[in-house]
Amino acid sequence: MRANAHPVTPARPAAAFSPWTVRGVLALDAVVTAGNGLAYLAFAGPLGGLLGVGRPTLLVLGLLLTCHGLVLGALAARRPPRPAVLAVAGINAGWVLLSLVALAVRFAPTASGTVWVPVQAAAVALFVVLQLAALRRSGARR
Repeated sequence: MRANAHPVTPARPAAAFSPWTVRGVLALDAVVTAGNGLAYLAFAGPLGGLLGVGRPTLLVLGLLLTCHGLVLGALAARRPPRPAVLAVAGINAGWVLLSLVALAVRFAPTASGTVWVPVQAAAVALFVVLQLAALRRSGARR
């Protein structure tokens, strides 16, 4: 390894955002999360009706997801320290758990919502797996 190389960021800048690197997985998560949040904000009424979730709930979730996506993007733009990546994976795992609990006990979604909630939870769970795997592969600073 070159003296100026960092274990999280490959020597080639374009390779830094490969979906198999920590930064790449965070960048992809940022795009998906912020995009989902913006959709919830922009279309809270129609999506609320389609999914069986109230408009106010989608507005709050949209704001949270958009902000979380921006934080993920900021992390992806730098060399994220291991604790930050572990925190992101933990937050994502919490989202998966809360999504499934909400589906089971909190609200009665439409048929579309009954499909959407576990599908988005599975996508977020995949981000957890990819983030932890990329972190392991990178040998990121501890």
